[in-house]
Order: sequence, then C-alpha cells, then structure tokens
Amino acid sequence: MCGRYALRSREAYLAAVYGLIDVFGGLTPRYNIAPMQWAPVVVNDAGGKRVLRSMRWGLTPRWADDPAIGNRLINARAETIAAKPAFREAYQHRRCAIPADGFYEWQKQGRGKQPYYIHRRDGEPLAFAGLWESWTGPDRQSLDTFTIITTEPNELMRPIHNRMPVILQADEVADWLGDDILAAAKRLRPCDDDLLEAVAVSTQVNSPANDGPQLIKPMGKDPDMLF
Repeated sequence: MCGRYALRSREAYLAAVYGLIDVFGGLTPRYNIAPMQWAPVVVNDAGGKRVLRSMRWGLTPRWADDPAIGNRLINARAETIAAKPAFREAYQHRRCAIPADGFYEWQKQGRGKQPYYIHRRDGEPLAFAGLWESWTGPDRQSLDTFTIITTEPNELMRPIHNRMPVILQADEVADWLGDDILAAAKRLRPCDDDLLEAVAVSTQVNSPANDGPQLIKPMGKDPDMLF
C-alpha cells in the first residue's frame, strides 16, 4: 500500500513539470502527508486544461452514505479498479495524478518495522496515478477526495513491501488523464527498477503529527549534507 508521502516541490516547479495552467496558492513543503488530510491533485478541467486542486486523501464514492468510508479507500489496486464498485466509474471518467517527492513504506524486521523513504534517484518529483470523486452530502456541500493506485512491487520494492504506488513519468501524465482508457490502462504497471532509491529513515515518520525535513534524513547521515 501507500500510506504516507512527502511533497516539498514548489508550485512553480510543479507547474513547469506537469504543464499546469492553474494552481492554488499557499503550497508549503510537507514531509508526512497522511490519509484523510488535504493534498494537491492534478486533474483536467472541463476544457481539458491541466490544473492543481486540493482534495482529501481517501476516496468517498458518490453513492456513499458516510464520507468516513474514505479512510478505508486510501489505495485502489490496479488489478481490480475496473470492476470494483467504489472505483470503476472514477477509473472511466475521473483519473488524477498526485504530485509527490517521495513516499514511505515499512519493512518488517523482527518484532518491529523499519520505515524507508523512497524517491527518484535524480531528485525529480513523482506523480502517483490516482482516482478522484466529488461527493455531495445531505447539506448539499461537496467534498472532493482521491485515492492512490497501487500495483505489484518492482525489484527495488519487493524486499520492502508487496505493493507500491503506480508512478507516472511526466510524459505519461497526459495518457493517464486523457480520454483514451486503453492508453491509461497501459500505465498501470510498476515503474522501472532503476528509477527509485530507498533509504532507511527514523521512526519519527510513524506519527502523522511529526513533520519536517528530518523525516527524510537517511539514518546515520549528516543532515547538513542532504539539502
């Protein structure tokens, strides 16, 4: 699964990388984005232009009675999104990309778990493939939510965890957000084995209350050499 991630790239840089025409203001670096929190998401607007919108992590289907269901739908398996009632309509019509600079995963070690921060080797941002929905409550207020799609692990991730997010290259985002469902489906695969690297980090990341650059500091490294 993908249960935490970091986004520290600035809006202007994301706009350049992903060809955004509109972004919301006030984006600040975050190092421990957790489920049920609000985060930026890339979508196509009604005119087909790529924009950045704020949504809550944890998909609430349109037919849901209670938005709390989103807490159980933070991830969607690539193998089943076309058939699952919670995801199939969004897969057809409401695909999104979630910008990130890296994500966390926990490896079982003895009686505990060691967190790892996984990011691109070249330092460029990532984009997770996702789905989004707009839910309307009894008070007629709308709630936009998203889920991150996961797939089988590549060679790097296999020793750490049995799932990983579907990662889109910058030039693959257009296929994922576009109208051609067959082109989008081709992106539902693990990324290349040599794209990412994983570093062991402090268990401080275990608590969503913790944030800051110390969370992505490799264990045993001088923090002055990292940034």
